[in-house]
Amino acid sequence: MRLGIDVGGTFTDLILYDDENKRLFRAKTPSTPADQSIGVANGVKEICALAKIDPSRIQLVLHGTTVATNAVLEGKGARVGLLVTEGFEYTLHLAKSWTPGPLFGWIVMDKPEPLASLEDTRGIPERLNARGDIIKALDKEAATKLIDELCTSGIEALTISLMHSYANNTHEQVLKQIVAERHPHIPVSLSSDILPEFREYDRAITTVMNDYVRPIMQRYLSRIEGRMADANVKSHLHIVRSDGGLMSAKAAAARPVHTVLSGPAGGVTAVADIAKKTKRPKLLGFDMGGTSTDVTVIIDGEPTITRSTEVGYFPAKVPTLDVRTVGAGGGSIAYASELTKSLRVGPRSAGAVPGPVCYQRGGKEITVSDANAVLGYLPPRLLGGEMALDLESAHHFMEQLGTQIGRSLEETACGVIDIANEVMLGALRVITVQRGLDPRDFGLVAFGGAGPIHGNAIAALLGCFPVIVPPNPGVLSALGFLHADFKNEFVKTFIRSTANLVTSEIWSEFEALNASALKWLGDEGIAPDQQQIKFAVDMRYEQQGFEVSVDITSSLIAEKRFTDIVEIFHAKHDQLYGVRLPVPVEIIALRVVAIGTTPEISPSVANAESTASHALIETLPGYFGGAWVDIPHYDRNLLSVGEKISGPCIIRQYDTTTVVLDAHWAEVDQFRNILIWPTSAGEK
Repeated sequence: MRLGIDVGGTFTDLILYDDENKRLFRAKTPSTPADQSIGVANGVKEICALAKIDPSRIQLVLHGTTVATNAVLEGKGARVGLLVTEGFEYTLHLAKSWTPGPLFGWIVMDKPEPLASLEDTRGIPERLNARGDIIKALDKEAATKLIDELCTSGIEALTISLMHSYANNTHEQVLKQIVAERHPHIPVSLSSDILPEFREYDRAITTVMNDYVRPIMQRYLSRIEGRMADANVKSHLHIVRSDGGLMSAKAAAARPVHTVLSGPAGGVTAVADIAKKTKRPKLLGFDMGGTSTDVTVIIDGEPTITRSTEVGYFPAKVPTLDVRTVGAGGGSIAYASELTKSLRVGPRSAGAVPGPVCYQRGGKEITVSDANAVLGYLPPRLLGGEMALDLESAHHFMEQLGTQIGRSLEETACGVIDIANEVMLGALRVITVQRGLDPRDFGLVAFGGAGPIHGNAIAALLGCFPVIVPPNPGVLSALGFLHADFKNEFVKTFIRSTANLVTSEIWSEFEALNASALKWLGDEGIAPDQQQIKFAVDMRYEQQGFEVSVDITSSLIAEKRFTDIVEIFHAKHDQLYGVRLPVPVEIIALRVVAIGTTPEISPSVANAESTASHALIETLPGYFGGAWVDIPHYDRNLLSVGEKISGPCIIRQYDTTTVVLDAHWAEVDQFRNILIWPTSAGEK
């Protein structure tokens, strides 16, 4: 029994997979923003009751969380102390000396306060050079006084980030020992542990961010584990990393910076799995939830992993799935501008409390979900009939908004949806058109609670077909967690020119990293037959400012074929930038990724034998093509494989609703995905 849990802004999604009987169970419960663990506990009880099992039978709990992200975005993290090399106290303030453009952007920039204040920063007398040689010995007496002063000032966590500690961490380790002996209650993070790479600001801010969210994450995980224990769940809790891998709750509490994009990772992993199963190598992931929308690109069946991301204004140099997020979701609030009386939508969200007006939880502001309800795109009841919508109140407040902007009820509701679609379309353009990718070469996987409602309209604007609505779209991110593998990355900064390189150094460094990776897999309890090791080298042309990460096979290392590695770099640089330079190549870092694979998810699905006429639930009014027409509503569970239905129509299921527009048709493929095509495309 494997349980995936995805906490969203409006709903908490859970999916339970029975490995033995190949059965899936799903549940959606309202999120509880004041204490997310309450909503999780409620969901665990509900899904176990649905599956008719005792919670003690659950063997693996996989959880994606936005706790770290929200703490940084909302500025509600811990008070962090920072120890740096003397003379570098302003590292976080200087950052990368970057200001937004274009003209006068620097004048209006509202630069945020660093995550560790200058008052909580101390310069330690010591200095290393870039090779790790000691230029100035550590003054332990002076350091002890500074540590005592800082640790008794009220800080909640301490970051130690000294110059060039990636090359030699001796001084950082000594300082950590001093803190452990004199102030054992203060959690400490070393930059040489969190990010043993060059570039001082990136290393410092990533490690500080780790401490900024660390106490909050520890409290959150403690609450979750406590409520799990109360619910009689015996399994250990595992957290999804930003790169789509898994880590233990203990590891997540120590290194929460690796979870800053934990939430969207499950959806990306699930879309990659769909790409492999359906043999559609190019897909766009479109995950529209209640608060935000996440979009991603899948090429050759694999998601893109970037070595850095941004959380608000702050960079975090951690392996991350390449996801673009915009503040548009089903709960995005629509309002009239005070000055121009024009319609605006988002990024402010009604969230889970009070939620959209039609959810009957006290909401008084119109949202995107209310617009869908008013136009007949949502059925009168959601969640399999458990949740009735208040359409009368939604109409009332929509009319009020329409009066403010001088539009009819239908025009206002359509305007709300059109604006939300354009915001989400902008994010999809960024990850396709702006990167030289033609969206017409891609299919669109629509998921999340609201994704299938808007997927057809988005695809029509971008020209990317088919729209693929998977069998469990509303809880796909939670399902993606069940596909995730255990993962950790080990890196060694190794700055060398290939012009006069002693290659034996590379092989010995890889050997040491490989040993660390295997030890970690053993510590995590991964069986030998489930262990995988991947290798990569960060390389660049000499005098370039940034590097390219090149994946290499274990055979290249075993056979010590370094010239082939250089050739792979040339080819990848040419692919990315269209140029291959006749200059020496420089190695920057060596990487080893440890992977512990998990069993595949292959639920058995009974094929419905009924036709579309038997799947028809009812016919209700819907606003399509500028007029009210009678729209058929179908039960997805009763549509058989190969079934084709014409739009406009509504396809209903427990966790979401799919809208098929006019001049489009839908079919059910062998994997029970719904594929939506434009009529002009003909039979595919």
